Amino acid sequence: MITFRPNTERGHANHGWLDTWHSFSFDSYHDPRHLHFGPLRVLNEDFVAPGAGFPPHPHRDMEIITIVLEGAVAHQDSTGGAGVLRPGDVQVMTAGSGVVHSEFNPSETEPLHLLQIWILPDARGHTPRYVQKTFDRDARRNVLLSVVAGQDGNGSLAIHQDAALYVSELDAGRSVGHRLAPGRRAYVFVTAGELLVNGQRLGPSDAAAVEAETELQFESRGPSAFVLLDLP
Repeated sequence: MITFRPNTERGHANHGWLDTWHSFSFDSYHDPRHLHFGPLRVLNEDFVAPGAGFPPHPHRDMEIITIVLEGAVAHQDSTGGAGVLRPGDVQVMTAGSGVVHSEFNPSETEPLHLLQIWILPDARGHTPRYVQKTFDRDARRNVLLSVVAGQDGNGSLAIHQDAALYVSELDAGRSVGHRLAPGRRAYVFVTAGELLVNGQRLGPSDAAAVEAETELQFESRGPSAFVLLDLP
């Protein structure tokens, strides 16, 4: 079963400096139909104004993944982790037993466009940590590139959950496939262009929740990009 979620059906809030869209219940947006999807708890698409950002704030017991689509984000946290992420970079922060972090757009002229994804961990109280990595754009072209995975991720950034996150950029007319193991589910989010998922069209910021399927086929009519989460 594939349940499609048009981008206009998400939660939305515009704070001036932050224009944010929520795939799952978050902050003032509450929808009992969209509380989480397996361990996937948050998928926010954020647009942050130049020079603005999130002041220091706490988190606990969450695996937090940040993917920059346009612009840059500067990160700092109480573990000593710090860095600037740009398109092609992926960040993982284990909030675990408790962490405080801040994120802001360091540019005075360019907006920031990012995805922040929260995944519930396999246990409470993990040691907080921060890591980021640059994945070459060519490595994701016309393939599914694993960028986040469980502890034995083979080059991917590790998280404390049996889940994997893939990124892909497809040229026009190209396709890739993904097999889901029995009992697994998937969540697809289109970050650019138009994509066919098992024949169903998705546009920018559209999503699809997948359950009780074994094969997924992704086909691009024009240049497109998407993320895929393979989840328990």
